[in-house]
Amino acid sequence: MRVTRRSRRNARLDNLVFVVLFLVAMGLLAWLSTRYHIQADWTASGRNSLSAASIELVERLEGPVTITAYAREDDVLRSGIRDLVERYRRHKADMDLEFVNPDTVPDRVREQGITVDGELVVAYDGRREHVQAHAEEALTNALQRLTRAGERWLVFTTGHGERAPLGQANHDLGGWGRQLEQRGFNVRTLNLANQDEVPRNTTALVIAGPQVDFLAGEVRLVTDYLARGGNLLWLHDPGGLQGLEGLAETLGIEFVPGTIVDPTSQLFGIEHPAMALVTSYGFHQVTRDFDLLTVFPQATGITTEAPRDWQPEPILTSAGAAWSETGELAGEIGFDEATDIPGPLDIGLALERAQPGGEPGPGAAETDTATPPRQRVVVVGDGDFLSNTYLGNGGNLDLGFNIVNWLATDDTLLNIPAKTAPDTRLAFSSTAVVVIGIGFLFVLPALLLGTGIAIWLRRRRR
Repeated sequence: MRVTRRSRRNARLDNLVFVVLFLVAMGLLAWLSTRYHIQADWTASGRNSLSAASIELVERLEGPVTITAYAREDDVLRSGIRDLVERYRRHKADMDLEFVNPDTVPDRVREQGITVDGELVVAYDGRREHVQAHAEEALTNALQRLTRAGERWLVFTTGHGERAPLGQANHDLGGWGRQLEQRGFNVRTLNLANQDEVPRNTTALVIAGPQVDFLAGEVRLVTDYLARGGNLLWLHDPGGLQGLEGLAETLGIEFVPGTIVDPTSQLFGIEHPAMALVTSYGFHQVTRDFDLLTVFPQATGITTEAPRDWQPEPILTSAGAAWSETGELAGEIGFDEATDIPGPLDIGLALERAQPGGEPGPGAAETDTATPPRQRVVVVGDGDFLSNTYLGNGGNLDLGFNIVNWLATDDTLLNIPAKTAPDTRLAFSSTAVVVIGIGFLFVLPALLLGTGIAIWLRRRRR
């Protein structure tokens, strides 16, 4: 072919058109990449994708979900949170994530009850849940609790000097009560003297440290409520039972005389002798995966010989070095074998039984129909740990949430299997290691050298 000026011009024009079309194609692909996303998880266990249970739950959500992450300016921490939420966003585009540095908004952190760096606050349909573990199981189950239908009523007895659920005094439970309302619970008070029965829509009845005796008729209303299958939270402080002996007998529990003294609290800089600390927990659902220290001022121990139909299980136990001091908490305090009661002592007790008649109890939340309905009671030998004064200590607030969620049967968690990573390690036999070593050390260099020599000799012959 003869090269002419015209053929050169046509070749340049063809090259120019090709470059322009190529750039236009690349621009269109880049624009499409901002509108459409295609992702593939090629890991052996699919550990970068949601499980089928999580996908089904997320696709049922009919409104926006807002996740606020209270995380410091830590790239590793924030990246992990972002990656977790992004898995959900693939199936729900209106799930928004916002990062807040807790160091810059201390008032907001206290108001929200944030206790852990990286804690997530998940908001949906006017309700909120806190998530501390950055795992699919934790976030999915928080979303499941937020989607539960039906109102949850926490009814606090009043008229006997109890701690007010929304009160502002130091001994009241106002901080906890407001946090419960933000999480979708309806907090109300009830004067039993003016009632014929405990309302049947009560999710859980709360008796919080009465100072005046209950009347016999009021105690009967409480025991009738239990007989109908109602759930109960009893916060008892050291001292008399204030007319609730019949309730204690019904549950088969006794309170240990005196106040718990815990010498291990001095290791944490606590000088008051009547501060009981709990640092380890059992495997009950209330304390499932719970690893925060909790503080119990002025606590009393609990023993139980529960009736046959009740299944009691300790959920809070003092240190072995603690004891119940039956004398005055003044001057130099030491264990007296003659009068004091040695530890460890149970501070919190959970009781559970099958619902009377097999039907859901008053105010029961929606649960899996395959699971038989259960009646639940929690008794704690201290009410101060949820008071306005001590609520922010350690994991007291989180423990209070766990107790209420269990009583409201909001502990029915989705079973999200742990996703292992079998494809992160490559194992070779000793023979394969030798073959690979010889190949890279000798065979491959020899091939490269031989190829170079062959090309050099070929060019010399030309």
